[in-house]
Amino acid sequence: MGRIFGTDGVRGVAGVELTAQLAMDLAVAAVPVLAPVAAASGHVRRPSAVIGRDSRASGDFLEAAVVAGLASSGVDVLRLGVIPTPGVAYLTGALNADFGVVLSASHNPAADNGIKFFGRSGVKLPDETEDEIEARLGAVRDGAPTASPAGDPSAVGFGRVTDAYSAHETYLDHLLASLPTPATGQAPLHGMRVVVDCAHGAAYSIGPRALRRAGAEVIAIGAAPDGLNINASVGSTHLETLAAAVLEHGADAGLAFDGDADRCLAIDGDGHPLDGDQILAVLASQLKRSNQLMGDTVVVTVMSNLGFHDAMRESGISVIETPVGDKHVYAAMRDGGYILGGEQSGHIIQMGHATTGDGVLTGLHLLAAVNSIGIPVSAAAKMMTRYPQVLINVRGNKDRAMADPALAQAVSAAKSRLGDAGRVLLRPSGTEPVIRVMVETRQSDVAEQVAGQLADAVRLAMS
Repeated sequence: MGRIFGTDGVRGVAGVELTAQLAMDLAVAAVPVLAPVAAASGHVRRPSAVIGRDSRASGDFLEAAVVAGLASSGVDVLRLGVIPTPGVAYLTGALNADFGVVLSASHNPAADNGIKFFGRSGVKLPDETEDEIEARLGAVRDGAPTASPAGDPSAVGFGRVTDAYSAHETYLDHLLASLPTPATGQAPLHGMRVVVDCAHGAAYSIGPRALRRAGAEVIAIGAAPDGLNINASVGSTHLETLAAAVLEHGADAGLAFDGDADRCLAIDGDGHPLDGDQILAVLASQLKRSNQLMGDTVVVTVMSNLGFHDAMRESGISVIETPVGDKHVYAAMRDGGYILGGEQSGHIIQMGHATTGDGVLTGLHLLAAVNSIGIPVSAAAKMMTRYPQVLINVRGNKDRAMADPALAQAVSAAKSRLGDAGRVLLRPSGTEPVIRVMVETRQSDVAEQVAGQLADAVRLAMS
């Protein structure tokens, strides 16, 4: 069995690769790793876990399977229902749970789903912990008897399952409390008209409610999930839908979340998109102006645009790069004591308020920042010049392609051609059978040409 944990948990087509049996076995395997024996006053207590999901139809049976695995292993389970992934992370800590579980495939199509774990305090698991869970999964599948965390089911009994939907208000209150109070005494988003695209996903309720309570006039789209329409022509992967709505309603801005709402992208009042780099530039500049940017440093991944680096240099802000994946961004922020970091895709971590990317939190802070300065979102977007960056996803056998010497030679030739005026990045996806080809340079025609040539080389290597 190959490693089942990818960049962001365990994913697959629901009912095919990600079955109810796998979900239950994975839950059983996770318990002794994430909730070891807890002894207090001479007796063993039952550990607890929170579980939330996005709006996919498959979430119902997968949730039931995970809950069965946890409760049969002596874990008390708090069911949160449909809630953003970062909401599960926050409530894991706020409700003093031993760990959290999320059922979501983020921006993937409705047929997919995934299982992701958060450790105590709502932090993502390091690879070593995932490896330990996977090793125990092998034992569970081989027929090892299941038991409570204490090793004896009679010691703690079976877990209790409780619906905890009221905890959504706790998360919502946390989001709003994170916003600075304007000197005027008005609500942070007072006077703003905002279109929010919830991707028919996990933020369909909390997203619009948070913006309204922050003072904005809100038009919500992509806010009617039916279990099958998540991410379908809406959300952060289809910004054209949001751009059209912003222009139609004469809005000041638009916010787009993905299916599990851990990322946020934006549209300005003129219908132009803002990616994660541009949003980070706004947030970093605002924090530096108020002397709150720890170490005058922001953490990004290798995918960050060259224009972002130039803008931060001009603002006196240092940039630290990590591999792709918000768990790497988080690790660098934690180790260095930094409070802001993120990815071009819109996964942005504000460490003072969250342990993971939070799309609703990001959107609130972006709009509050421009509203406090009194400038339109379009002006804020111009804080950095975005250099041409071409990204091509090539689907196929990524392992075969990455092992092909001819592809390595093609990448080397592309890098030599661009020199210091650009860069090339070839990265196999951690969640899909895809290789991502990224070429960036100041000349768009050159970027497109080089990216097209590399994409052809990848397809040849896959054949």
